Amino acid sequence: MGDQLSQTFAALADPTRRAMLARLAEGRANVSELAEPFLDRMSLPAVTKHVQVLERAGLVVKTREAQRRPCELNPEAFERIDAWMAIYRAQMEESLDRLDAYLKSKQGSKNKRGPKSVEAPSSMPKPAKKKKKTQPKREQDGRKK
Repeated sequence: MGDQLSQTFAALADPTRRAMLARLAEGRANVSELAEPFLDRMSLPAVTKHVQVLERAGLVVKTREAQRRPCELNPEAFERIDAWMAIYRAQMEESLDRLDAYLKSKQGSKNKRGPKSVEAPSSMPKPAKKKKKTQPKREQDGRKK
């Protein structure tokens, strides 16, 4: 894949990787700790591949503690995502503000006119429907039957 942002969103597209990120938000964890919730449906090598995708995307970094290699979140990656989304967030907020103002103006004008129609309470009988007038059938030569 090309740019870092594309790799990041591709990594975030998988629910397993998002669950791993949620676990890492609680603190450091090694691969076997990250794998625990998934071992009933995938192998340890499959979990390792998911971690590698997260590393390549820059979302996770591995540190060294003696012989252990715990993973942790990379805050810089999330700052990049937030900066990219801030552009669109501002546009969406402006659009939602305009929609809110429009709906409030419509609500205000609706209250000034009063209700469109008044319905009868459910305890009152409904008026009978009018029967349609039917015209007598005509034979092919135009005479009434």
